[in-house]
Amino acid sequence: MTTRAAGWQVQRSAARAWCLYDWANSGFTTSVVATILPIYFATVATRTMPASQATALWGFASAAAMLASGLIAPLVGAYADRTGRRKPLLLGLVVTGCVSTAVLAVSPPGSWQTLLIGFGFAFLAFAVGNALYDALLPAVAEKDEMHQVSARGYAYGYFGGGLLLAVNLAWIMFPKRFGLPDGDAATRLAIGSVAIWWLGFSIPLFRKVPEPPAHTAANDNPVVQTWKTLRSLRHRPELLSFLVAFWLYSDGIGTVIKMSTVYGAEIGIKREHLIGALLMVQVVATPATLLFGRIAKPLGPQRAVAIGLLGYVGVTVLGFYMSKPIHFWGIAVLVALFQGGTQALSRSMFVSMVPERQMAEMFGFYSVSEKMAGVVGPLLFGLLAQWTGGGRFAVLSLLPMFVIGIVLLMRVDLHAGAERARAEETQ
Repeated sequence: MTTRAAGWQVQRSAARAWCLYDWANSGFTTSVVATILPIYFATVATRTMPASQATALWGFASAAAMLASGLIAPLVGAYADRTGRRKPLLLGLVVTGCVSTAVLAVSPPGSWQTLLIGFGFAFLAFAVGNALYDALLPAVAEKDEMHQVSARGYAYGYFGGGLLLAVNLAWIMFPKRFGLPDGDAATRLAIGSVAIWWLGFSIPLFRKVPEPPAHTAANDNPVVQTWKTLRSLRHRPELLSFLVAFWLYSDGIGTVIKMSTVYGAEIGIKREHLIGALLMVQVVATPATLLFGRIAKPLGPQRAVAIGLLGYVGVTVLGFYMSKPIHFWGIAVLVALFQGGTQALSRSMFVSMVPERQMAEMFGFYSVSEKMAGVVGPLLFGLLAQWTGGGRFAVLSLLPMFVIGIVLLMRVDLHAGAERARAEETQ
């Protein structure tokens, strides 16, 4: 084997290990964030409060977790760039997230306060860790491969998260067959399995993905460097415009992920339909995300993402009229077709406009844009659910986020942004 071929094999192996982290942590997204925990929380919380109040409380807790992660991620990213310690920091966050997830599994019965606190710490570790994980993409993919590798990572995540959710769903629906006393015990076991899955499948990343070198001047502490980068965004108009567009439409996507099951539970859709439909999302989203990675080249990533966001417009309208399980399944099909592709191509578009020497820090700002946006959506959803007595009219609050996001995204000059990033890299 030639040296060039050996190097190519090493890069492919590193890319697979990087993608496998999406497989690892997507169990947390599917089972904890989107499916099992919201339903379990609604069941526990509604023992002492009305269903609409439980929906609002979950929205407020999600907003608080988003806010904390959005504030912390840029500081952690700046420190990672300055020290070249992205992987050690990510390892610490993975361990923290797994321990916090395990706490959810063993929390006292009926303690909705413990569930919210444990979820907050787990989500914080998950979200900040994702900023460091995303920043490792240039270490495993060349510029012309990033759209496909990013999409492949999301596809790994959907398949892995769906596989774990399928097992969790079997435990919850048929606890006696697995030697479990009841559905609550099965739910706790399912949440605990997420912690083991997340930690175990993260190991290849720490073994095979190379650590990018430190870039930022050693005398700049993370707070100073973060402030400098924030001020520099006014001189990066393409990147700033993209972040504003992303802020809007990712807010809508994130709110759909976090609030769909708790809203479905509120209007009376049974747990097996809620979890089953979300399991279907994981299965259908895997090939759909890979397809988005392929169509990005002929259509361009902006047009491909705009198609996905139009699909979310349909999700919002249908969500307002949802009243039966079949409606929830139909909405889930649309989400499956468009969710992974829009997220994956957004990540790779952002990478194309960022200098490599600031990758972790800038992904911290990417995380800020996503997480601060994620504060507004669930918070607005929770407030409207509280004011109107349910989540139906709250669903309509998402519609402007997708429509305006499409308009702003299509005005971003990606080529000019990439040229500016290359020029800054040589300075």
